[in-house]
Amino acid sequence: MKPLHFFGLDIDRLAGGRHGHYVIDHPMLEHPRTRRAFRAVQWILAAEVVVGLAAVVTALVLSEQGENVNFAVWFRGVVVLMMTLTLFFFAWRAQGGYYWGYQRLRLFSQIFPVITLVVATIPGLYPYWMVIEQIVFAVLMIGVADFLTSDHMRDAFPSPKRKAELAARGQTPPSSTP
Repeated sequence: MKPLHFFGLDIDRLAGGRHGHYVIDHPMLEHPRTRRAFRAVQWILAAEVVVGLAAVVTALVLSEQGENVNFAVWFRGVVVLMMTLTLFFFAWRAQGGYYWGYQRLRLFSQIFPVITLVVATIPGLYPYWMVIEQIVFAVLMIGVADFLTSDHMRDAFPSPKRKAELAARGQTPPSSTP
């Protein structure tokens, strides 16, 4: 996959920093377990979008019926939906072999569920239906994190530092053989 440029900006460098153009080895990218993991992640993220859309539509319907839908519900619904779409971008870049995309996707899939569940426990902030939506969101994100933190995926996406250390010792990641 070629580096992404948009209006003259090097998006991979901007998002990934000094290692923005670091790409994993092609055999690991094409490995059946890597492809299977990303396929599952895409389906889970699609389910996240459905959950996010359902939350926004529910808020819209309740509002149209005269219910008072507070700002926190609208904010959470729209922001989480936008963040989920951003995760698709990270997944797309990770599927192209970009370490930074994998790293960001893995990080956010581990952090978002914790934040979501903590915020869901704040009494009176959200109506019951949105608390349920938050729990479903967190469970799905945990599923994404589970796929991305598997031994195979961590071996497939070694950090630049780890890859250099392995190369210095004449080793390759353990799961690089099919």
